Amino acid sequence: MDIRPLSIAGAFEITPRQFQDSRGTFAEGFRIDRLAEAIGHELHVRQTNISVSTAGALRGIHYSDVPPSQAKYVTATSGVFIDFVVDVRVGSPTYGQWDSVRLDTIDRRAVYVGEGLGHALACVEDGVAFYLCSELFNPARERGLNPLDPEIGLVLPEGFFPVVSDKDAAAPTLEAAADQGLLPTLEASLAYTASLVGS
Repeated sequence: MDIRPLSIAGAFEITPRQFQDSRGTFAEGFRIDRLAEAIGHELHVRQTNISVSTAGALRGIHYSDVPPSQAKYVTATSGVFIDFVVDVRVGSPTYGQWDSVRLDTIDRRAVYVGEGLGHALACVEDGVAFYLCSELFNPARERGLNPLDPEIGLVLPEGFFPVVSDKDAAAPTLEAAADQGLLPTLEASLAYTASLVGS
């Protein structure tokens, strides 16, 4: 299993080794010890999510208040997705920037999205994404940004025509969320992550 840090601190791309024979393919999709080496603490899974999407679906940009936020480990069990990690942490050197990873059933990659980061998922081919989450969903603490905010400027695949939920379309831009005090800070995010060490 190869774990590579993305350009947004606190986010990682995980690529499993795959073993093939006449029966099919085997791979380790999640290793708590290997991930802990990268992120500095164990990911305690408190909820799993299954997201079934049709091509064109664009989900996000979603994030949660810190603390505790909600770290996510996301992979595709079918189809093709582009997974976006967006730095929405006020005070971060990469604030407003993003990185992305292609999730499919060829490389079987996963993405780890740390506390305080924004997350969006673009479905390129009909499929299913599977999430491991560090916290239970709490609608009172769930936040969102408009995924088509030009200031953030997510680059979608050529020929991709985004289908966005009414809720996501009505979400504020990054600038508006910052003005309203809705964004997490880098300081709070790092402090909470540090509190998880040894837990």
